[in-house]
This record gives sequence, structure tokens and C-alpha cells, in this order.
Amino acid sequence: MSSSETARQILAAKARLKLNWADIAQGVGMSEVYTTSVCLGMNPMSEDKAQALCNLLDLDPALVDDLVRCPYRTWDYTVPQDPVIYRMYEIVGVYGATVKELIHEKFGDGIMSAIDYQMDIDRKDDPKGDRVVITMDGKFLPYRRW
Repeated sequence: MSSSETARQILAAKARLKLNWADIAQGVGMSEVYTTSVCLGMNPMSEDKAQALCNLLDLDPALVDDLVRCPYRTWDYTVPQDPVIYRMYEIVGVYGATVKELIHEKFGDGIMSAIDYQMDIDRKDDPKGDRVVITMDGKFLPYRRW
């Protein structure tokens, strides 16, 4: 089965059971962001977590194979039209060079890992309008010199 078909079935079960991503993450014992990413086909999970997900969502156990498989991580290279995703592109466009400069100043020549990485998305109450707080936490990987 394809990751997109698995994701479609997961999203249908999520809606049918009236669960949110935090409920699903808690049910499988993983972070909310990573669990959501797995369910959308961008990351794999261990077999026991995949079985727990299928049990929680009352899904065909045959989906476990797709959930544990290393996915083909791909996305459309055009700028997306969805406003939430577009804004992330805008943030990288406006602040990407700044982030790069500050990482290099604070750590040296290298990158932030997207492999040894975690992200959290939280809501912060604010009288002027609630705020979205995105924390990206990745290991620093220096470039090797030889």
C-alpha cells in the first residue's frame, strides 16, 4: 500500500473517531509532531508503535508494513498555495540567511540536523491574539574538513 493511501485511511479514522493528533500521539506513546508526520507519510515508526496506531484507530493491521517502511520523502518544489505552508516558506525566505548566519556565528561551519531532530508546536495565549510557538531542536553537525 502507498503512504498516501495509508495517510488517507488514518485521516478518515481520525475524523470518524473524533480524535485529535495529541490523542493519537498519547495513544501510541510518541510526540505529537512526529506521530502526525508518520501518519502523513513522511517518517516511519517502530512495529510496536505502528501496531498500537492501527489498534487505536481500528485500522487494518496490514497498514503496519507501510508505517514501518522508510518513506520516500518528497514534496512539490513549487511554492505551496496553502497559507500555513506558504508562511513557512516565507519565514525561510525572509529569515533563512539570518538563521544560517547566527548558527555559523554560534556553532561554526555546519548545519542543524533534520535527522537528530525534534519539533514542538504550542499555543501561547496573548491578549493581542494567540501565538503559535514552533520549537525546532536539531543536533549541530559541523562540516568535516579534510
